[in-house]
Amino acid sequence: MQEFWYKHADNDTYMIQAYRGDDSGVTVPSSWYGCDVSVLMDDIFKGHTEITKVNLPETITDIGGFVFDGCSSLKSIVLPEKLHTLWQYAFVRSSFEELVIPKGVNDIVPFCFQDCANLRRIVLTADHVRLMGWSFLRCTALEEVVLPRDAAIHENAFAGCEGVKLVYRTDSRNG
Repeated sequence: MQEFWYKHADNDTYMIQAYRGDDSGVTVPSSWYGCDVSVLMDDIFKGHTEITKVNLPETITDIGGFVFDGCSSLKSIVLPEKLHTLWQYAFVRSSFEELVIPKGVNDIVPFCFQDCANLRRIVLTADHVRLMGWSFLRCTALEEVVLPRDAAIHENAFAGCEGVKLVYRTDSRNG
C-alpha cells in the first residue's frame, strides 16, 4: 500500500507533503491532476525502516528536510536529473552506500548527509559545487568523493569522517 498527500505549489506543480505505506519499494508519482510533482516536502519517508528502494520521477526538483531520515534499510535511490535543491538533513541517517548527485545540484548544505553510516562513495556531477560545513557530518564509512576541480569545500564539510579521498574531475563526466 502506498498513499501520498499533495499540496498545490505556486508554479503549477504539486508537492508531496505526506506518505503512508508499508512497501519496501516506493514509486513516487510524477504527476497529480495533470501537473508535475516537483517537491518532496519535509519528513515524508522519515522513519520508514521498511523502505529499501525509492524510484523518483524526473519531475522532482527539490528534496526537503528529513525526507529520508532514518530510512535504515534504504539501499537504492537514483536522483532525477532535474533535481537542483537538497535541503538540510534530507538524507540524515539513511543507509545507502553510493549516490550520484545530478548536475543541477551545486550546493550540499549543512547536515544533508549527517550520520549516513553506510555511505562509502558520492559522485557530484555539477561543474561547480560548494560543500558547506557539516555536509557529511559523521559519515564514518565515507571513502571517496568525486567532485569538480574547482569545488569549494568548507573546512568542516567532512567533520567526523576519517580518510576521505577526494577525487577531482577535470571534465564534466561522472567519474
